[in-house]
Amino acid sequence: MGLPVNSEINLFGKHKKGKKNLITDIEGVRVGHSTIKKDNINTGVTVIFPHEGNIFQEKVMAASAVLNGFGKSVGLLQIEELGTIETPIVMTNTLSVGTATTALIKYMLKQNEDIGIDTGTVNCLVTECNDGRLNDIRGLHVTEKDVLNALNSPSEYFEEGSVGGGTGMCCLGFKGGIGSSSRIIEADGKEYTIGALVMSNFGSSGNLIIGGDHIGRRIKGTAKKDEGSIIIIIGTDIPLSERQLKRVAKRATISLGKTGSYMGNGSGDVAIAFTTANRIPHYSKKDIIETKMFFDDHIDKVFEASIEAVEESIISSLYHSGTTMGFLGKEAKGLKEYL
Repeated sequence: MGLPVNSEINLFGKHKKGKKNLITDIEGVRVGHSTIKKDNINTGVTVIFPHEGNIFQEKVMAASAVLNGFGKSVGLLQIEELGTIETPIVMTNTLSVGTATTALIKYMLKQNEDIGIDTGTVNCLVTECNDGRLNDIRGLHVTEKDVLNALNSPSEYFEEGSVGGGTGMCCLGFKGGIGSSSRIIEADGKEYTIGALVMSNFGSSGNLIIGGDHIGRRIKGTAKKDEGSIIIIIGTDIPLSERQLKRVAKRATISLGKTGSYMGNGSGDVAIAFTTANRIPHYSKKDIIETKMFFDDHIDKVFEASIEAVEESIISSLYHSGTTMGFLGKEAKGLKEYL
């Protein structure tokens, strides 16, 4: 889970890792997978649950940052406007966004009988990367059942690498996929957690950097140029405003650069940040509700820890992904073969 927690040297910074070194070190956050692997099919679905309750009725404050807009995600517009997430976050392949959105809508309607009757509709959040190199993406193999399987299997412990939405992804010349990590910071005498989860599918061979070491130059990779995408989810239990979450999300760009990306023309790079500390009720009898935020002059440690968590999550996605033979005989080798 993540990279080893008790490493003698932390290659990705100075902050302490969480107990599991996963995004689920944040209390209440859960992750579910649905993996599809057969012949030319290498795809799937990964779902992040910001908390264990009804997310529509009790939204989490959030922000998104489109670092490079070559992407087809659903739901970012309302996050930008209202600063909240009100559904689980679904990650899948590019051509399955429609199917995933329909399945997520059905899931939310079943949970909330008031949607579309006593209140408005729902802003479903579905993100994507193109797994067409290793997956028969034109076959549209992700079904609503696959999405619902992931939605109905939230867990504190989950696999990384070639699993769920990351099953068919490639990254920096190697097999990419799902990666996660976490960091602990102290504020006002109390410990808080920052966690990240990525679906990595970006970068060109020869560019991989781990802990400042340009090891990609010593390894013959399989990609030709920086294209693909990455979805970056950053969660925390630190009280932050949506403005501050936007600032955190933007800094994921630094993590990408530290691992060897220059966010090429064909790469869709999206970061979404949320906090479980500031909950927004769907219904309120009050005109004014209270939230908390961080003092901006002290926020640098939040930025630094989030950059570390995202950087390690990217490398963890490579570390846990095994060599995969995919669509039309194409192959992506796992990083461990070279380490």
